[in-house]
Amino acid sequence: MLYSYFVEKSIRQSFDHVNNHRWDAAVKALAPHVHHRVSGAHALGGERHDKEAVRRWFERLGRVLPTLHLTVNHIWVKGWPWHTTVFAQWDGTATLLNGDASYVNRGLHVFILRWGRVYALEEFYDSQAAAGGLGAQAAAGLEEAVTEQIVS
Repeated sequence: MLYSYFVEKSIRQSFDHVNNHRWDAAVKALAPHVHHRVSGAHALGGERHDKEAVRRWFERLGRVLPTLHLTVNHIWVKGWPWHTTVFAQWDGTATLLNGDASYVNRGLHVFILRWGRVYALEEFYDSQAAAGGLGAQAAAGLEEAVTEQIVS
């Protein structure tokens, strides 16, 4: 289906924006009152309910894991333009400030779209691996890696 092709292309492009720290482009397709949730009791966890808070979250992601690279392995698109569900399975890698290049995380994003706008985004990944990586970043001097969650 042609619609699914364009949605998949858009989702892949959003991951590319994140990989290249293009935060304005990464949040462009978000609805003003988007719901963004990330599990885990760490600096990247929590829930946000507006586009600006999600933008601040992305900026923090770029500061606390500056070399993070997400590779999208599979994207599944289901639904019609007025209500689309997208699943994106990915692998993430990063080199931490202490020189450790073994940070790896695997995850799944679930997007809910309406007429091309993202109304909800939930991220499922190994929150213990994320917390461990953030702890290592903090031990190397990056205090923001263990600060309070950005919530709204």
